[in-house]
Amino acid sequence: MCATERLDPTEKDERAVLTEIAAPGGEYELHSLTLQYPSSPRGAQLARRHAVRWMEERGYPPASDVSCAVALVVGELAANAVQHGRVPGRDFGLRLALDRAAGLLRVEVADAASARRLPTAAPSSSPEGESGRGLLLVDVLAVRWGSAPRGPVGKTVWAELRLEI
Repeated sequence: MCATERLDPTEKDERAVLTEIAAPGGEYELHSLTLQYPSSPRGAQLARRHAVRWMEERGYPPASDVSCAVALVVGELAANAVQHGRVPGRDFGLRLALDRAAGLLRVEVADAASARRLPTAAPSSSPEGESGRGLLLVDVLAVRWGSAPRGPVGKTVWAELRLEI
């Protein structure tokens, strides 16, 4: 079971961009959400909380395996954007794209730092180390993940998760 924090249900975010594409039968097959957050620990926390709430609104309860995996992946990618990709005065972005037909959720976190070296594989970490395990979790939870440069500056790190875990 996954512990989650509840957001105020009346809270609205004017920075949110919500897209829903209906299939021929009227069911929504593709849902996406795009949000911007301050590049701070609080911003990373809000990204995780909004992702869990958004999944709940689409029928995945906060304590479900899928929502817990989403919380871990969003939390890790957002924390990395804050810690390693922070550029003063710049936000980081979160995009969630739920494709029910494919049974996948794509998580994208974009920051403004132009990395000399984009993450390509989960790093190995020492058993005594206090950090370095986040991308290992992403690697285990995601069907696939990677990164790409983002124009004009920055990078996007993404992960795709199965809706049935």
